[in-house]
Amino acid sequence: MSRWLKCLAVVITLSLALGACSRMGLAYRNLDVIIPWTLSDYLDMNGEQKGWFNERLKEHLSWHCTTQLPGYLDWLDRLQVMVETNQVTDAALQSRTQEAKQAIAQTAREITPSAIELLQGLDDNQVAEMNEAFAKDQRKRQQDYVKPSLVQQIKERSQRMEKRLDGWIGPLSPPQQQRVVDWSNALGDQNTQWIANRVHWQKQFSAAVAQRQSTGFPQRIETLLVNRESLWTADYRKAYANTEAQARSLFVDLMAESTPAQRQRLLKKIEGVRKDFNDLKCLKAAQQS
Repeated sequence: MSRWLKCLAVVITLSLALGACSRMGLAYRNLDVIIPWTLSDYLDMNGEQKGWFNERLKEHLSWHCTTQLPGYLDWLDRLQVMVETNQVTDAALQSRTQEAKQAIAQTAREITPSAIELLQGLDDNQVAEMNEAFAKDQRKRQQDYVKPSLVQQIKERSQRMEKRLDGWIGPLSPPQQQRVVDWSNALGDQNTQWIANRVHWQKQFSAAVAQRQSTGFPQRIETLLVNRESLWTADYRKAYANTEAQARSLFVDLMAESTPAQRQRLLKKIEGVRKDFNDLKCLKAAQQS
């Protein structure tokens, strides 16, 4: 439950797919880059659990590679066409975002039974360890993202975004840099709502795991992993809607102001992600069958 596919890296579309997919191609052995949950950050599994987990990991990765990655290649094609034809619009980004969310949800549904089985097998010490790790995570994120003044939060958010964008389209022009600053200002105290909602989710997850032998546990975990948006706080729901809208607006404007060199760099990055996928042996096997 740590990084939710490590999303929100560049803008909502790039973060939901390109940012996550580039990691997939380079570190495909790590479940936490393809599914919205990971226990590795929060507890130490015993030998038996690790053996079981590794076997399930292989099964899930095989399923994901053979059934899901071909669709990701199609998704990349649609994104590439948007950039090549200069049709990066709000409506198009909404479509790509929705497609990415559906792919994430499908993967979450697939691995949920394994998550339930693993969680049901935790002992009390492991649950206590997990809860302490949650508390440590909360303290660190409060320190890093909420404690700084709002002015500092906005400045650091702008810097993070500019750094990420530099990796995808190269150095930004002064107008593009200002657009990033405006974007960060428009998000305001989004950090506060994000962290508060994260704490809210972790508390619900801990409460569910405390009742892991109850008959209602599987359904509760499925809700927490697959339908997590239904558990968001009202404040975060509003903040997230604004975050998505602002991200789309930012990307549309950056592309409108982009140079041919920047667009070419972005297309090259997309092609690099496609190559990472195509180089995976499991995908080659699926394409040949």
